[in-house]
Amino acid sequence: MSHDANSALAVIWSGWTATWPTQLLALIWIVWLISWAIGAFFSARTEKHVRTWDSRAYRIPILAGAVLLTPWTAGVLGEQRLWNPGNAITYVLAAVTLAGTLFTWWARIHLGRFWSNAITRKEGHRVIDTGPYGLVRHPIYTGLIAAMLATAVAVGTVTAFLGASLIAIGLWQKARMEEGFLTSELGADAYGPYCRRVPMLIPFLRPR
Repeated sequence: MSHDANSALAVIWSGWTATWPTQLLALIWIVWLISWAIGAFFSARTEKHVRTWDSRAYRIPILAGAVLLTPWTAGVLGEQRLWNPGNAITYVLAAVTLAGTLFTWWARIHLGRFWSNAITRKEGHRVIDTGPYGLVRHPIYTGLIAAMLATAVAVGTVTAFLGASLIAIGLWQKARMEEGFLTSELGADAYGPYCRRVPMLIPFLRPR
């Protein structure tokens, strides 16, 4: 039994959670995931959503990417790092990761009860174009992509890069589907001008 427990702990604390300061990245993501899950209880009633079957277009790459990015995948595979950025750069990348997650929370708080994990239309839904939504149309996805890429650079493994890339592709696909859904639900006259005025994911980039 003790051997089994030690083996389980070895898997949990494997990969990039085995040493500091990359452990700091894991702590940031754990806090974000827990707080994000708790925040899911505070949202308005859903009136309409994209069918679960249709959402596989973005759910599958995000799920696959999350599995690849976890420290346990690298630990189980015994993967070697492509490089070691050093403690100083890892702390900087951890700061970028933290900034990305905080940006998602700024966006979520600003969105209020209109937020949903899935593509939905909430009760009383309208276009939000202030705060972080005045910088990009999908600030939650922007923050997540930045945080994921910073984590992948700090971890420095092939699976981490593949995982972050798949998540970024999935979020981009989700953003495209969400815009089509909201244009249909809120009307092109309401959502179209916003799309022409504010960039999709990269701040200050020319909208398209």
